[in-house]
Amino acid sequence: MEITLYINKYKELRYKFYKWKYETGYIYKLLLAFNFALLTALLAQVRFYLPGNAFVPITGQTFAVLLAGVILGRWGGISQIMYVGLGATGLPWFANITGTTIGYLIGFILASFFIGYITEKYVKSRMLYGMLPLMFFTTFVLIYLPGLTYLYFYMNSIGISLNILELLSIAVIPFIIGDIIKAVAAAFFAKAMIPKKSYGREVDIV
Repeated sequence: MEITLYINKYKELRYKFYKWKYETGYIYKLLLAFNFALLTALLAQVRFYLPGNAFVPITGQTFAVLLAGVILGRWGGISQIMYVGLGATGLPWFANITGTTIGYLIGFILASFFIGYITEKYVKSRMLYGMLPLMFFTTFVLIYLPGLTYLYFYMNSIGISLNILELLSIAVIPFIIGDIIKAVAAAFFAKAMIPKKSYGREVDIV
């Protein structure tokens, strides 16, 4: 009985937060976005390179990117614009913006905005059966696709010609398991975090 009371209290608090977050003014939205930019920067410092791969590091920032959309809605995309923009000014948040990872940084903006847009607009997307495919799509399409595209052209620009298999071997295959784990973890976190009822202008109110 007491556990049920705590669960109901948690659901009430999360609804109030999301309702406030949706209705609050631009100043608070910007502050929330900036905080998530800082979180992304913090998790970006958790990085390491696999043996034989000095091009693309494994980092924790993808998890922050996914959660930015979950918690901030479409403003999650703004948080990633802040992250990329401030990093471009010289803050040591990520590799050189002209380096091998710039495509992934563009993907972070697209992914966070897309997750935020979908979860704000469709209540059903907040269920686990909607959240899992959403996280996989954003990770392996919206982040990987611009990342791989830019990496391919960048490597060619410095005289390293890669075919598709070679590109996948250095920028996809080593990271699949880790990114699957992060996507699944983000989906379960999102399911627990987002209210399953309308707090804004959803089109499929349940």
